[in-house]
Amino acid sequence: MTFDVLKDKARDLPLAPGVYIMRDKSNHVIYVGKAKKLKNRVSQYFQDTASHSVKTRQMVSKIDHFDVIVAASEFEALVLECSLIKRYLPKYNILLKDDKGYPYIRLNIKDRYPTVTMVNKIASDGSEYFGPFGSRSVTNSILEALRTTFKLPNCSKVFPRDIGKSRPCLNYHMDQCAGWCLAQTDYSAYIHTIEQARQMLQGNYKTVAGEIKQQMLEASEEMNFELAANLRDRLRAVEALGQKQLVTAGSLADTDVIGYAEMGLKACFAVLHFSGGNLLDKDYSFLSIPDDRKTAVSSLLKQYYLSRGVAPKRVLLPFAVEDSELFSQLLQQKYGRKTRFLIPQRGDNLQLVSLANKNALEEAQRATGREEKISSALSLLEKMLSVKGLERIESYDISNISGSDTVASMVVFKNGKPAKSEYKRFKIEGLPGQDDYGAMRQVLSRRFDRYLAGDDGFLNTPDLLLIDGGTEHANVALDVLRERELVIPVFGMVKDNRHRTRALVTPEGQEIGIDSNPAVFSLIGNIQEETHRFAITYHRKLRSKRLRYSELDTIVGIGPKRKQELLRSFGSITAIRNAGLSELERILPKDAASAVYQHFHNAKE
Repeated sequence: MTFDVLKDKARDLPLAPGVYIMRDKSNHVIYVGKAKKLKNRVSQYFQDTASHSVKTRQMVSKIDHFDVIVAASEFEALVLECSLIKRYLPKYNILLKDDKGYPYIRLNIKDRYPTVTMVNKIASDGSEYFGPFGSRSVTNSILEALRTTFKLPNCSKVFPRDIGKSRPCLNYHMDQCAGWCLAQTDYSAYIHTIEQARQMLQGNYKTVAGEIKQQMLEASEEMNFELAANLRDRLRAVEALGQKQLVTAGSLADTDVIGYAEMGLKACFAVLHFSGGNLLDKDYSFLSIPDDRKTAVSSLLKQYYLSRGVAPKRVLLPFAVEDSELFSQLLQQKYGRKTRFLIPQRGDNLQLVSLANKNALEEAQRATGREEKISSALSLLEKMLSVKGLERIESYDISNISGSDTVASMVVFKNGKPAKSEYKRFKIEGLPGQDDYGAMRQVLSRRFDRYLAGDDGFLNTPDLLLIDGGTEHANVALDVLRERELVIPVFGMVKDNRHRTRALVTPEGQEIGIDSNPAVFSLIGNIQEETHRFAITYHRKLRSKRLRYSELDTIVGIGPKRKQELLRSFGSITAIRNAGLSELERILPKDAASAVYQHFHNAKE
């Protein structure tokens, strides 16, 4: 649609609450907004464009058409807006970049033998859930600490089915598990231990410590010194676990304090989690400097608490934001308890907000320093290569050993930083022997053919192609582009004797040295290393799978379970090959053992 048509369409909208959805020529959603009165809000985009910010003008220039959804109320419009932003992740909305989901710890109390595990979301299955926690690594550390402290099982055995069926695993012999799979296990002791772990997850470590201390004193009075010593060790572990406050920023937080700061190129949105006046943890996310900080913080608040699956009793804000009352209603509807949004004016709460702002400023300063270095390196690289706008760089590498298991990697750097969600890997097919040029031609042909076919995973075109190799590799890439009438700058990455990229080379053979410029040298080096790492990781995975399983797959009578038993018992194909028939018969039935022995024995002959 033309600008005037869009303007007329906006004038015809109703004076009712709702949501508007802006789309580009490819029908991709580029912005989602909420309005009290759709006609007034949407018309603003197509009236005095000179008063718009640079970002808004850029967004308006991309609008080809828009849709609206009329809502029954402003609250309903808010709910719909949040849902659509989460669904489409529009380019011009302010998005929580670190919205990766938050793991929970699940205690399946309905099972006869409850266990603690990590899950990605809460389910209505009668289990107890603790969290959410800041990351999977934090959650894993909590689980590991709980299992070690209380010597809980961390194996694949299922209780009570596997109790007394086999010998205890290595964890038991390393004193990291109490051996709950042994036939003489006390069921009541297991349940009591699980309850102590549950108390720890609820933050009641002092209650658990007091109980263990009392048991230790009783054991000492009864002259049971071995038990007393074991309880003493557990007491120390519980106290250490409690003092580290490993159960962080989950459902224990009663107050969240929001901080916001801008510095140079970056803004930071920070959240401090408090429980009983004690600081538990901090989350933060970066964004480009927004047109309106209040709108930005309002948008980030919605995404943050709707993705976490839990909200505190109160949230302290650095300034008033739009829709806070409506959002409070939405959180109450979603989580079953009211969250109050407050803007402190004095006292301790104001000091907490100042602390959150200080944390946000420090993170913004650090991020700005990193951004400035990357931005400076990109600017220098643009001048050196005579290329404008290096927003997206794609780099390619081939990996193989003597032509076997040949693979290729496509690594993407956006604004100088790795965009791992857009990495691709390719298995090269149909090439006899080692042919790096043929492999590069195949992978680039597949990549740009899928782009031309409109494949969603390959729609973005790079501003620069970097090929691991010299002039010939760069020429292969250039040929692929010319065949498809695409114009993209191509350079090869030439390495020194220490396998570092010392120069970039054009398809015509002109070298551009980068080792004398530390910023550019570091940037290109990071891209080359990441491309090589991604390729070699995939190559090793395929090669390992082929070497470990191909021979066993050819033996009649050896299925997945028997292969697993053989590899677990002998450790490698070589050890299985060298095993005697009697050794194999200790693991497998006689017919199967004979088949394995004959396979390798005949192969040797």
